[in-house]
Amino acid sequence: MLHKNPAQSMIALFALLFCMASATQAQHAAPKLANVTILATGGTIAGSGASSTTTVGYTAATVGVQNLIKAVPELSKVANVTGEQVFQIASENMSNEHWLTLAKRVNVLLAQSNVDGIVITHGTDTLEETAYFLNLVVKSRKPVVLVGAMRPSTAISADGPINLYNSVMLAASPEAVGKGVLVAMNDQIQSARDVTKVNTSTLDSFRTPELGLLGYIQGSKPFFYRQPMRKHTSETEFDIGALQSLPQVDIVYGYANMNPVALDAFMAAGAKGIIHAGVGDGSLAGKVVPSLKAARAKGAVIVRASRVGQGILARNGEANDDELDFVVADTLNAQKARILLMLALTKTTSTKEIQRMFYTY
Repeated sequence: MLHKNPAQSMIALFALLFCMASATQAQHAAPKLANVTILATGGTIAGSGASSTTTVGYTAATVGVQNLIKAVPELSKVANVTGEQVFQIASENMSNEHWLTLAKRVNVLLAQSNVDGIVITHGTDTLEETAYFLNLVVKSRKPVVLVGAMRPSTAISADGPINLYNSVMLAASPEAVGKGVLVAMNDQIQSARDVTKVNTSTLDSFRTPELGLLGYIQGSKPFFYRQPMRKHTSETEFDIGALQSLPQVDIVYGYANMNPVALDAFMAAGAKGIIHAGVGDGSLAGKVVPSLKAARAKGAVIVRASRVGQGILARNGEANDDELDFVVADTLNAQKARILLMLALTKTTSTKEIQRMFYTY
């Protein structure tokens, strides 16, 4: 309503315009924050020690998700954060059943319009395996970031809080969309397919030795320098929605003077697939070849991998894979080859099809 006095009318008009301009500036100054859900599973990031100098011999999985969030109040500046305690375990106890439960929960959350990204706190011992499993079964392009810590939450210079902050920031960032499942540790961004734990205790334990990290986190921003080239997440053919279990796949480790005892025991226990982590380029010891052939004759799928940790496993290189009807692991290490073979066996038992999958994912 305008005032009868022209001067008062002008003042009121200027006041209205000022308020509108201030509101517009406020909107530009405070962009809408993304909604990020933290799914906690335990691990060292939620661990505690007897003293502030205890960095080994601590107890993992003692701190709940709400306390993890409270310990990093800066999270509220980069996202609207909520938390769920999915498990509270040390990651050496992570099982196939845990993976299925976690993946199904991730897919349910990411299907919701009010969830923009997921962060999963995890123990470091099997973090790379959980990350790769999710990389194959999550059905969304929205960011999923796994994070852990090498020091418990009670330690001097604990790395968990900054890792958690960086992971939430990354999960909230548009730059992370469509890049598959990521691992955010030590200010670095790694791809779930390629990253591995390379040290027992140092802060830089997660690396991608040959193929390289995806990028860095600096100044609360992600900087990507490359993209994952293998298919992942919404691009894969794997659907775990109705699965209650996964086929049994076991790993046989190669070494000098190797014998077939472990392989024979796994087969007797019902293995549907065997990952042979051979020496060098996946070489097969003569003592083990008869048991491998017998396992294949019984229907088990044999995948040749390497214990070396880097490089492409050459098909028909150290063994005649065509004649033996074996599969080769490409660049996947043994523990990740196991994950892909389990999922592949939910679709097919054809070694040709499974080999295609190993060259695809």
